[in-house]
Amino acid sequence: MINYERFLESYKPLIIIPVVITIIAIILALTIGLEEGIELKGGTTVVVHLEKPISQGELKALISDGISNQQVDVMVSKNQATVEIAGNVDVVELSSVLEGTGTISSYRSVGPVLGKESMTQIYYALAFAFIFMSITVFIIFRDFVPSIAVITVALSDIIIAIGGMSLFGIPLSVASVGAILMLIGYSVDTDILLTTRILKRKEGTITQRAITAMKTGLTMAVTSISSMVTLYLVVIFLIPSAQTLADIAAVLIIGLTADILTTWLMNLGILRWYLEARK
Repeated sequence: MINYERFLESYKPLIIIPVVITIIAIILALTIGLEEGIELKGGTTVVVHLEKPISQGELKALISDGISNQQVDVMVSKNQATVEIAGNVDVVELSSVLEGTGTISSYRSVGPVLGKESMTQIYYALAFAFIFMSITVFIIFRDFVPSIAVITVALSDIIIAIGGMSLFGIPLSVASVGAILMLIGYSVDTDILLTTRILKRKEGTITQRAITAMKTGLTMAVTSISSMVTLYLVVIFLIPSAQTLADIAAVLIIGLTADILTTWLMNLGILRWYLEARK
């Protein structure tokens, strides 16, 4: 059984843990970088109906050699393969290469200009989401320190999620950005729960209010992470062609796990420190 009271008594040293993890995530993102998805960097996505069994490596080698393009990624699931190819591809030439192995059932090509425009829109989406979230938090609490704590935690969650994407090779795509936007909402949700319980409620001590908020918040977090882990495993083992869903689940698993640390170690620690300083 978790001894919440003993845990909450030593809150000041614990604040440094999510700070260190956030710094590590920044270093990972800067040194490793983020891989961009096809819709951002431009390229071609082809779905192939396979006419005979073929391994992922064999199909990749067949296409790479056939169209003289080494930047080919292949995902095979039963009798279907999803192929991502850097740059534009002549569909007639590709059909010829695949003759006897499979037939093209869908073909989608994104030019680099459109990819650059998508990237710009993603930056705007993240910036506006974060700005409006910050304004809303300030309006709700009208108190500088708790508001900054909530915003800092949300920013840390995003940075750690991006660091995790760099570390595990999860591409930055429209889908993964959607996961990051969902993460902002979840992060603010748990932090508003915590801050409201600590600041607005008057019954009980600070520790008792914090324990109540922590039990509710951790239950929410564990439930959400379990759902995302289940989704990730289902995609990996049963429907590997739905890689986009796996990427969304992976980003949310990293971000939600980070949110446990940032909310209950950093935000709670800052709030307790702030309330004790006001006495």
